[in-house]
Amino acid sequence: MPKREVYVSVDVEADGPIPGPYSMLSFGMAVCGTFDGQEFAPADPADSTFYTELKPISDAYDPQALAVSGLDRGRLAAEGRDPAEAMNAAAGWVTEAAASLDASPVLVAYPLGFDWMWLYWYWMRFAASGSPFGHSRHLDLKSLYAAKANALVIRSTKGQMPAELRSGRPHTHNALDDAIEQAELFQNLIRWAGPDELKGR
Repeated sequence: MPKREVYVSVDVEADGPIPGPYSMLSFGMAVCGTFDGQEFAPADPADSTFYTELKPISDAYDPQALAVSGLDRGRLAAEGRDPAEAMNAAAGWVTEAAASLDASPVLVAYPLGFDWMWLYWYWMRFAASGSPFGHSRHLDLKSLYAAKANALVIRSTKGQMPAELRSGRPHTHNALDDAIEQAELFQNLIRWAGPDELKGR
């Protein structure tokens, strides 16, 4: 059993609220760094990444959800990766990235509930080996901030976080761009001692 964890930032773009009736259209992953129980070692999140766009699995979609990503469902139906191919490739990438660092992979997302729901469902439905993160190796950045800041969850949005914690990268709704941006937020959060640290500056 590896004695450290590698954190993988993940972002999903979908055309509806839930998987099954609707489709995951793209997702991106970026390695954030490792933690051995004592020290966090950050990694440049742009150095180790995975991105894919998928064929829709149904005809149903929510126009508002689709508009967020700006992806073309017609193009994806013709050019997107088959979900089984995409999810097996993604699982393989996570497994290899973790093995190269002798670490157990942990998924991080904001908010976790949305991205985890889509990825776990797709991995369990389409990937031969299931989820490379098991059923519970994940961390919600919104909850991490709320706990460290002693803040209400409803007051733990990115816009309400101190500017020092947020990434300087733009939030583009391209899944890989946003996974990298989110990785930088995670790196800042994991090393943050809480609001008293900012008061002391």
